[in-house]
Amino acid sequence: MTKAIIGIMGGSGIYDLPGLEDLREEAVASPWGEPSDTLRRGRIGQTEVVFLPRHGRGHRLSPSGINYRANIDAMKRAGVTDLVSVSACGSFREDLAPGTFVLVDQFIDRTQGRASSFFGNGCVAHVSMAHPVAPRLQARIAEAAQAEDIACVRGGTYVCMEGPQFSSLAESLAYKNMGCDVIGMTAMPEAKLAREAEISYATIAMVTDFDCWHPGHDVVDVASVIRIVQENAAKAARLLARLIVDFPADHEPCPIGSDRALDAAIMTAPAARDPALLKKLDAILARVQAH
Repeated sequence: MTKAIIGIMGGSGIYDLPGLEDLREEAVASPWGEPSDTLRRGRIGQTEVVFLPRHGRGHRLSPSGINYRANIDAMKRAGVTDLVSVSACGSFREDLAPGTFVLVDQFIDRTQGRASSFFGNGCVAHVSMAHPVAPRLQARIAEAAQAEDIACVRGGTYVCMEGPQFSSLAESLAYKNMGCDVIGMTAMPEAKLAREAEISYATIAMVTDFDCWHPGHDVVDVASVIRIVQENAAKAARLLARLIVDFPADHEPCPIGSDRALDAAIMTAPAARDPALLKKLDAILARVQAH
């Protein structure tokens, strides 16, 4: 069995994880560039945790300026088996009011120009994204929320826009009419890269506003978003702490194979693979190359 190591990707307002014991900072060198920040490693109970603030401490990085490949590669090199992403988002539903936590299970990618794959010319791979969220990990988050009496909604579609501007009214209405539930700026390509890295992935989407479709909330401003994020920070920390304390010691095999996503994904024949790209892929391909 593989030891379970939980990664936490902190979103807007979540720049640290209270309660970590045996805390140490770890700078991870990635061939894909600089991660958002140093990794903060520790444990809660007996479970090892790796925390990374997606925007960097102090919120230095915009959604478009995050090096998503370096972040996921760093988590992989740190041994993370299960990655929980915390993300601020807007809501398209009256019943998903600010302060609600949504455990989304689908994504629509509307980003532009972000590097969305570790693979490319010289080593082509196509992983399945039909079900981008690991259901067993999502279930563990839901159980932790119930144990802590934290209201959350399980299931939903997250549309990821490029940003950094908030939506126009036309965009907001279009996404609402498409049946999307929440909107954010960071889940993509993060979820795609986690799948390529064979890391089980799930998102906790924290609703901060109603976007601009809502007639009573037609303007989204940073001040109101930050206020809701700050109100949710303690609740999110409590949820994550309970998840980590109750997490099994060994990584549970993913029922949809997110931790074996590369088994039948690589198309390029071994003799045709680019050695330089393979070198950059050393952490991502470690399991596959070992067999």
